[in-house]
Amino acid sequence: MGYGFGGGFGGGNMQALMRQAQKMQEDMKRIREEIDETIYTSSVGGGMVEVSLYGNRTVKSIKIKKEVVDPDDVEMLEDLVASAVGDALSKIADDEKTRLPNLGM
Repeated sequence: MGYGFGGGFGGGNMQALMRQAQKMQEDMKRIREEIDETIYTSSVGGGMVEVSLYGNRTVKSIKIKKEVVDPDDVEMLEDLVASAVGDALSKIADDEKTRLPNLGM
């Protein structure tokens, strides 16, 4: 009185599915590591401020040209730094969306 399940729950098909899932996990981990090690750079204010972040969102460097440092206008420098950081973070997020679509980022 067989029901055609052969080997319970699909046997070889289940193993193949598990291997495929494991490969996907390994691929996602590899891509995540690649992104984390990639440097994303943003330059604003005509190159006056440049920010570089690793894909894991760790700051690599911030470069500020002397010409943009004005003690009477600190707010402009703050805005430029914030803009450069925001742009670099957007580049990371865009790369994650492109390369890791299954993470829902």
